[in-house]
Amino acid sequence: MGEARTSTSVITSLWVLFLLMLVTPLLYFWLLFRPDGFDPAPLPDHHSWFSTLSVPARNSHVLRGTERLGDGLVVGPEDLVYDPNGHLLYTGCEDGWIKRVRLSEAVASMSVENWTYTGGRPLGLAVGAENQLIVADAYKGLLRVSKTGVEVLTDEAGGMKFGLINCVDVAGDGVIYFTDTSYKYRLGEHMVDFLEGRPHGRLMSFDPSTNQTQVLVQGLYFANGVALSPGNDFLVFCETVLRRCRKYHIQGDKKGTVDDFIDNLPGFPDNIHFDGKGLFWIAFPSSRTFPLYMLSRYPVLRKALAIGGRFVKIPNMNWDSGVLGVSLEGKPVALYTDPDLAGVTSGVKVGRHLYYGSLDKDYISRLDMIKYPARDQRSRA
Repeated sequence: MGEARTSTSVITSLWVLFLLMLVTPLLYFWLLFRPDGFDPAPLPDHHSWFSTLSVPARNSHVLRGTERLGDGLVVGPEDLVYDPNGHLLYTGCEDGWIKRVRLSEAVASMSVENWTYTGGRPLGLAVGAENQLIVADAYKGLLRVSKTGVEVLTDEAGGMKFGLINCVDVAGDGVIYFTDTSYKYRLGEHMVDFLEGRPHGRLMSFDPSTNQTQVLVQGLYFANGVALSPGNDFLVFCETVLRRCRKYHIQGDKKGTVDDFIDNLPGFPDNIHFDGKGLFWIAFPSSRTFPLYMLSRYPVLRKALAIGGRFVKIPNMNWDSGVLGVSLEGKPVALYTDPDLAGVTSGVKVGRHLYYGSLDKDYISRLDMIKYPARDQRSRA
């Protein structure tokens, strides 16, 4: 234990030294290359970096049991969606293609095909009526893919164009719910929005029967994943910067209002999916690493990093990534992570397997949750 604490202390000290060495020249660059419109802010007073929830079951070494599928064929599979009709998995890729994977027990037996080309960057996906696929394309807007081709449903709300439409889900009545991460920044600048730490995000709906787009909630901090409850009486949406997910009521006495769902997450939430069996699965590209803590604590460091990113490659600050299973009541159930895992952006449970995607990998990962389960932590206490 003493050696572990010493190692952690050395790593922390090295990161402090690195950040100090980085800040001085970058502040100089800031005087010469002051970014227009970039104004990082302190995070809200109610946000607590050090608070984190307790998860009863964990698998902290998922890479020991992870399999790869579609190696080299799916570049940047940011979101995944499962269609039980045909046992298919869809994902949007960096090259503008939506790929379709035919699942089977053996990875070697799975096939990957180019299914539909959007011409943009497909991110969030959801299966709609009549096997249509609803797509949140970062460049094109909200799309509907059917046998007749690709159709743009909407690309603005409240007189404002989408900046970074991100995640989507479809209710039983056909209404589509989706997030616009930022009205200010586009996909290539998504980390700038993250660093600025201001509420540029929106939660919206689109009704195909009326072609009406409605802003439901605005002023969100990096609005991200969205998933409907099984009864469609509420939906859950994620705010990445604040490490929380909230609940928007669609029906009932609280219709149109927002409540807390789950807060103080162990990482920064991205996509969220309901598995049809009682759990939401929330992916997070990184845990609360020390470099990210320093950035959240000091806006001046965020400003320096945003400027420095123009001249030097920003070092990796994400690790211990994974997927968290959460009950309908917002209670954490099981956490799947690995210290060497980074960039997990979506997680989908299909049968005994957990599939997860990423922005920066060229394959989809799969974990057998029976062979490699999350172990009850309370029994080890």
